[in-house]
Amino acid sequence: MNGSPQQPYPVVPAQEPEDAKVAFRSAIRQQREMRSERRREDAAAAFAVVVGTIPEVREARTVALYAPRPTEPRTTLLMQDLTAAGKRVLLPVLGAGLQREWAEFLDLEDLVPRAPGRPPEPSGEALGTDALGLADVVITPALAVDTSGCRLGQGGGWYDRALEHVRPEVKVFSLVYPEEVYDAETHPLPFEPHDRSVHGVATPQRWFWFGAADD
Repeated sequence: MNGSPQQPYPVVPAQEPEDAKVAFRSAIRQQREMRSERRREDAAAAFAVVVGTIPEVREARTVALYAPRPTEPRTTLLMQDLTAAGKRVLLPVLGAGLQREWAEFLDLEDLVPRAPGRPPEPSGEALGTDALGLADVVITPALAVDTSGCRLGQGGGWYDRALEHVRPEVKVFSLVYPEEVYDAETHPLPFEPHDRSVHGVATPQRWFWFGAADD
């Protein structure tokens, strides 16, 4: 997980965290754009397998997930696997006044794009902003995560606010590609007081909780 030529680290001395985040987002988005369609599809299948081995996911009755933007780790196979296993899957939806809420995923045909550049959403009833408290495990998108649990999001701060509704005992983890997991001791991600940490990470190869022995 140490820095490598495939892992951008655009941090300069005395840089403000907000500026460092902007540089990180640009570098990682450029890298994701270069990922081929075949590699995205292969990773999607692998993500579904890896996440399915996580005990907290296997035991969950309700899973909060996300519908991906074009370059984000894809979750459609994972959505289908979870619902086939009898789990309730919640996805973010855009509520009144651009407020983000949650709705239940039924099937892929029910996912509808509601605005250009936004991920598709379920067509069913919005359950409110605090519906995340129903989830037994939460799977978030991220551009990168470091091994202290620092999560770099897209920049809107929505997940930082949404995660306030997660029950204290519930695990939260992010899906990222392998080169997007940073060693917090040598290559920490920029962090601000309002940022919400995650408990672990899943890549197409493996998953682990931070601060715990490898699984």
